Order: sequence, then C-alpha cells, then structure tokens
Amino acid sequence: MKAIVNTRYGSPDVLQLQEIERPTPKNNEVLIKIHAVAVNAADWHVLRADPFLVRLQFGLFKPKHTILGADISGRIEAVGRDVRRFKVGDDVFGDISGSGWGGFAEYVCAREETLALKPANISFEEAAAVPMAAVTALQGLRKGGIEPGQKVAINGASGGVGTFALQIAKALGAEVTAVCSTRNIDLARSLGADHVIDYAQEDFTKNGMQYDLILATNGYHPLADYQQALSTTGRYVMTGGANAQMTEAMLYGPLKSRNGKQQMGNLLAQPNQKDLEYVAELLTAGKVKPVIAKRYPLAETADAIRDMEAGRAQGKIIITV
Repeated sequence: MKAIVNTRYGSPDVLQLQEIERPTPKNNEVLIKIHAVAVNAADWHVLRADPFLVRLQFGLFKPKHTILGADISGRIEAVGRDVRRFKVGDDVFGDISGSGWGGFAEYVCAREETLALKPANISFEEAAAVPMAAVTALQGLRKGGIEPGQKVAINGASGGVGTFALQIAKALGAEVTAVCSTRNIDLARSLGADHVIDYAQEDFTKNGMQYDLILATNGYHPLADYQQALSTTGRYVMTGGANAQMTEAMLYGPLKSRNGKQQMGNLLAQPNQKDLEYVAELLTAGKVKPVIAKRYPLAETADAIRDMEAGRAQGKIIITV
C-alpha cells in the first residue's frame, strides 16, 4: 500500500510517499480501507515535535509513529477474531490516535473502540472531518456545563473545532455568539449563530456583554479579559489557540477559579466512542454538518499540513485516498 511516512521530526518536507506492507489486524482490531483522512493541528505538532514535550510521548529522538493521521473514514475489509461491534463491509469513521495513528495511508488497522458507524447521510470526506474536532467541541461544551438557554461565546468559530462547537451548542439549546474574522461572518451565520462578532472590528471581551460559557478554540485574550466577559457563575474553557493562551489557561486558570464562582481552565480532549456516537446521532439528524475547507490527494499531504499550519482554513482540510 501507499503511505506518507516520516522517520524523523521536522517540517512537512520530511514526509515521503512510500510503498510499504499492508498491515494485518490484531484480535481486537479491524482493517480499514481508507477513503478519507483529516489533517489536524495534532499532526503538525507531532511532526515537528512542537512543543518539545511531544517527544516524551511520541519518541525522544525519533518518532515512534512513522505514519501520522488520526481522523479517518473508510470501509472495513477484515476483522480480528475478538471484534464484536463491526463486520466486513461496514463503513466507519473515528479518531485512531489511540490505536497508533497511521491514517495517512491507503489502509490502517484500528481498535474497534476507536470507531463508530458512519452516518449514511454524509460522505466519507465529511465523516473524516468529524472525530477529533467534533468530540473536542462536545467535551469542551460539556466541561463548561452547557445548558439550554445559556449565552455561549465561541472564540474561533470558523475553525475545525469552532464550526462544530457552534452547531453542537445550538443543538443543545444555547444562544450562541460566534467570534470570527470578517471573511467568515457569512459562514458563522449559515451554521446557525445567533450573533456574530468580527474580531477585527470589535473586542467581544470588552463590549459589555457577558456569557455563561466562553469556549476558546483559537486566538488570544488574557485570562483577565475573558473573566470580565463571564457572568458571575460563568465558565471559560480553552481548547486551542496561541501558546500564551494555552499556558495561561493551564497554569493560572485554576488559581483564578479559586477566587470566586467563575471557573477557568483548559480541556485536554480524549477520544471517546460514546461521544463519537453521540455526534453521529447529531449528524444523522442533520443538526450538525461538517465544513470542509480544502481537499488534497494523498501524495500532497505535506501541502495539506502546510495549509493547516497557516491557520486560515474555514473548517477542516481533508485528504482523499
């Protein structure tokens, strides 16, 4: 099979298209013929070993996973003898980062607990766009204690996580304010945002509005600014953004939370089959729709990752296999 291989850390230039042996599923795994795979920020962070702490998990001197790619969709071609949930011919999707990655390839083996059945009303490309971003959005909203009728702000509403967070928050009955760039205003409105703020024209943390939940998926504001924009019992959850924002949320969020009823912190999302199946229900019901920014063939994976690093994509970047 063909696969995009990286035997050392570095820029996308280290990626090579190679012909390698097709994997064989273990007893608790399925073999999937991949139809599409999404590019995530996690891919380039692991590829570059940035931040350096990545090396503690993925290999100190060289990567232990030589094929990246976590969000996949495809059709099962073989199953291990202990597999109970799936059969040959099933169309599935999932985040396989817990199974050893390997999505930038024509075939991959994955543990059955990392997968869910693909909703019939979406394409393989749309399905690949879902797992990591949508589950992160769902877990972030839940950590923020989202409830029907609450005022929720999504900072970075046009990105991969943000587009899902906006739609899931609406599906859960919230009043959603989307914060995005000028060129993404129409997209945010089309996804159901009740209010849209162009961050180039207005600082949503200083306009006097207060929110029950702020989910920060991109950009940067000091914690003090976010705190000012929260209601007295509001919650702030960081799922991504500038390094300064991540550091502040992890180190100082818990300290600020002790000073009152407001809660501030970060989310380290984890793959979860039940959460993925919940998102699949929303997809089947038409309450959530993946947003695809661009598509690349497998051979152009390096260009896809460069595009992802640039951070300007509306929604998800997909590689078709």
